Amino acid sequence: MPSLIRLLVVLGLIGGVVYGTLWAFANLVEPHTREMSVNVPADRFAK
Repeated sequence: MPSLIRLLVVLGLIGGVVYGTLWAFANLVEPHTREMSVNVPADRFAK
């Protein structure tokens, strides 16, 4: 039984680290905005 508890604790810690990392990337990292232009060929409008 102690090995089951140890496994659950380790999996919980790994899950917590992954969740915390994803939360940090989602909330603390700001994306760089930049202007973008795409050339669309004229034959794409004819369809």
